[in-house]
Amino acid sequence: MADASETSVSCGASWFVVLPDHERARALAGRLSARACRVLPHASGRPWLVGCWDETRMTVAGAGGVRLAVAGSCSLTAPELTARSRALRAAADAESVVAGVAGSFHLLASVDGEVYARGSLAGDRRLYRARIDGVTTVGDRARTLAWLTGRGPDPARLAACLVVPSLPYPLAHESVWRGVTTAPPGEALHLDADGSFRTARWWRPPSADLPLDDAAKGLRDALRAAVAARVSPGEVWGADLSGGMDSTSLCFLAAEAGARLVTVTLEWSAVGNEDAHYARRAAEHLPGVTRLTFPSAALPAHFADLGERRDPGDEPTVLLRDRAQQREVIRALVEHGARRRLSGYGGDHVVTPPPAYLHALLRRRPVTALRHAAAHRARGRWPLAATLRELLSRRPLAQWLAAQAGTLGPTGRGPEPECGWAPSMALPPWATGRARDLVSELLRHAADAGPEPSAADRGAHAWLHTARVAGTSAAHLAHWSAGAGLPVETPFCDDAVITAALRVRPDLAGHPARYKPLLAAAMSGIVPAPVLARTTKDHSGEEWLTGLSAQRRLLAAWADDSRLAALGLADTGALRRALLAPGLLNGGAAELEFSLGTEAWLRDLDDHPHPAHLKEHPSEPAESTSAAAP
Repeated sequence: MADASETSVSCGASWFVVLPDHERARALAGRLSARACRVLPHASGRPWLVGCWDETRMTVAGAGGVRLAVAGSCSLTAPELTARSRALRAAADAESVVAGVAGSFHLLASVDGEVYARGSLAGDRRLYRARIDGVTTVGDRARTLAWLTGRGPDPARLAACLVVPSLPYPLAHESVWRGVTTAPPGEALHLDADGSFRTARWWRPPSADLPLDDAAKGLRDALRAAVAARVSPGEVWGADLSGGMDSTSLCFLAAEAGARLVTVTLEWSAVGNEDAHYARRAAEHLPGVTRLTFPSAALPAHFADLGERRDPGDEPTVLLRDRAQQREVIRALVEHGARRRLSGYGGDHVVTPPPAYLHALLRRRPVTALRHAAAHRARGRWPLAATLRELLSRRPLAQWLAAQAGTLGPTGRGPEPECGWAPSMALPPWATGRARDLVSELLRHAADAGPEPSAADRGAHAWLHTARVAGTSAAHLAHWSAGAGLPVETPFCDDAVITAALRVRPDLAGHPARYKPLLAAAMSGIVPAPVLARTTKDHSGEEWLTGLSAQRRLLAAWADDSRLAALGLADTGALRRALLAPGLLNGGAAELEFSLGTEAWLRDLDDHPHPAHLKEHPSEPAESTSAAAP
């Protein structure tokens, strides 16, 4: 099957909609055609994929009644995808086509009128669905479907965006738009020819039973393949060389794959900051690397561009603080020839299990569990009674969600044990009673639905949830970075990498007395030993506080004209006090940044109500390709 990219040139936007093999879909495709560069048909000739994408980011193939598309970073070549497509007999078997394939991608298939679509395990590549013109329609951008339905954000979901540290499964990945639903990561959408749909799991967690060395080998192989799926020998790649273990590991794997690296190191102002030291130690073992080092004082301040309005993403994001800095970094990387960038984002979440592994460990090896629990208690200052209650609790997920709805309160209540199905939730002090009621109702509704955990025990469930929190932020990072001029890749969020990490016995990877033992073992012999032996993690707290303080006038204006307050979700006076005195916050940066991110997103939406990626193409109507097999 010919690729639409052979007959048309991408406009630079990136989006797609998946349509069922139904006659009503023609009218829906017609509504999008003036805004699309490409249309790919089902074997029937009806429209299947409509959108705009670069030919290097989507590989398509087909034979007979089969149509396949892989969108994103993938180790499969077009000829390999075509060869595999010939063995496909049913849409439900589409996963066989990408068995053993590295990368992060959407998998889309149309087989004799049945459609299969799924995103990535971490949720960095999502799918959304909506009922439009009588048929279930799927897209990779929630705003595309919201534009088609003509509906706006849901106040309850906006209230949920204020929750810290994160919403639990299954609420964490829901769309903020009325009438638009997210396909949960790990589940695929099946669109039938009659316009209906169903979901089914395409991934299940592996057994967590490997010793550290065996699991480390699997993680090393998965990370190496993830980087090699993106990097070709001789290509210039930007890369973060922060001095931390995650980004440094990717730099060495990219160099091994033949990339010409231009690395970035940021030097924060905190006394005793060690990032630059470890970055230099690593760079000594990376011959030929071009190093860019930026003292924080030489870059724009944190939140320097807070007053600038831009086209919003699909949902609010907390990634606000360093956007002005990163634009300067991106400019320098592009000037040095980089066309893409590697980021170690997600490593913290993927390679170390959260303390919820203690729950199952207590029932298998109680002495070991109690020793680990004592170490976690000392590190997190968990109250003894609360820790014991949580460890001994046998509440299923539904009951835990219902209990959270009843205890949802303000932040700053003191340390709590982190060994439940997910971290305990709280709302900031400026959240109104209406916001609390809306979030509590979401939690009760989720509990009443009787959700099935995403893994057999709460430890594995919590670890997978943590990886998906990283995937959500990786999606926000990718959206912003592409718009800023340099697409970013986050290999730690790849399906195969997460699966490999989950194979380890969690008590071997999660003890607080050891720093990232799984990744350290995986990178032994690749990354210099001093970097792998590092046990510290630096921060930009001084830059954060200074940057917010410099924005006092803007923040005061935001408080007086708050979009959150207008929706009844924030108390104006309490919000104003917090914004003008961020150093007095008890709960730290997260509670303020979640609210700032939601406020900024609503303001962006006011200024850009029409999605920028759905721009009209009056002189280049979408091209449709032939359905003929190759």
